[in-house]
Amino acid sequence: MISYGIDRLLAEPELRRPLRGRRLALLGHAASLTASGQHSLDALMALPDLDLVAAFGPQHGMRGDKQDNMVETPDERDPRHGIPVYSLYGEARYPTASMLASFDVLLVDLQDVGTRIYTYITTLAYLIEACARHGKALWVLDRPNPAGRPVEGSILEPGWESFVGAGALIMRHGLTLGELARWFAARGGQDLELEVVEMRGYRPDQGPGFGWPLHQRPWVNPSPNAASLNMARCYPGTVMLEGTTLSEGRGTTTPLELVGAPDLDFDRILARMEALCPAWTRGALLRPCWFEPTFHKHQGTRCAGVQVHTDLAGYDHGAFRPYRLIALLFKALRLESPDYPLWRHFAYEYEHERLAIDLICGGPLLREWVDDPAATPADLEQRLCADERDWRAQVEPLLIYP
Repeated sequence: MISYGIDRLLAEPELRRPLRGRRLALLGHAASLTASGQHSLDALMALPDLDLVAAFGPQHGMRGDKQDNMVETPDERDPRHGIPVYSLYGEARYPTASMLASFDVLLVDLQDVGTRIYTYITTLAYLIEACARHGKALWVLDRPNPAGRPVEGSILEPGWESFVGAGALIMRHGLTLGELARWFAARGGQDLELEVVEMRGYRPDQGPGFGWPLHQRPWVNPSPNAASLNMARCYPGTVMLEGTTLSEGRGTTTPLELVGAPDLDFDRILARMEALCPAWTRGALLRPCWFEPTFHKHQGTRCAGVQVHTDLAGYDHGAFRPYRLIALLFKALRLESPDYPLWRHFAYEYEHERLAIDLICGGPLLREWVDDPAATPADLEQRLCADERDWRAQVEPLLIYP
């Protein structure tokens, strides 16, 4: 059985001893739950030996109430406990001095999904930097990475930092939040009291969950459109759909698990993908489908598309490479329909000048490869393999779990 950081902190008084007599704050969200299903804020408030005085909410809020990107959450008071809940996705993205003055130790209990652009990672990076500057301690109550240990994609290029790219991370990073915190602190040379309350029983290389505790813990959406383990496994690829005119399934019950559009022939696209690079289509079931989004892109219009399934016995965790899969889909679409208006021009996480696809991918590499008719999968593979080797070498000394 796996034991999360929050559960160990609650169950082991010795772990809490260094926190006694210090003002604590919690950064959490809707998926910050204990093994019994209690919200971490409520569980920590019930401990008589800890003094929890404030809370912080990332994008979508502490209790998880905001649906879409660029929908902000205001500061508020927790309705149950009356303590201030500071929003880090409202008027402030970076914690202010007054926020930091409210606590001595920040406890971070966030469920990540294993992909660079998830904004909780950026919030963590900002807090590590701010706590180091202001002499505050930060403890990560560690949780599993549902995407597992595999590493994939390109590393964010210099100058492409944004709220969906806090630093030179690779797209599918393979780390837990505690390991990511160690990387940010080491990368930035941050001097702070950084503690990771480690999990017990976390085995990211063992199937069928590959670190995710199947049949032990429920899936609770860490953000409104992170609706399943399947989504988390697909997300390092399907998140790129947000920078295109293709639907990523928002407005359906399976967002970020499928792709579609009303004016494309996905049978032809899938056949082209298989002809171009069959290795990049392996590991998961690609199921042709139809769907009609109730909101967001192509609202009320029937779309042809494909759903990606990792939730079956034939799933191959090592062979499934979602970044390459969606990159190949873009390439096949471009070769089938050279003039198709693929790239979406709109504000993305408050960026108005740079293309959303480039912000998501951490530079123009992917878009330029897709749009170059002479560029082949082998060309992209060479670059991705180099970045993946680089990332593994960077993080190997920081790994906590075998």
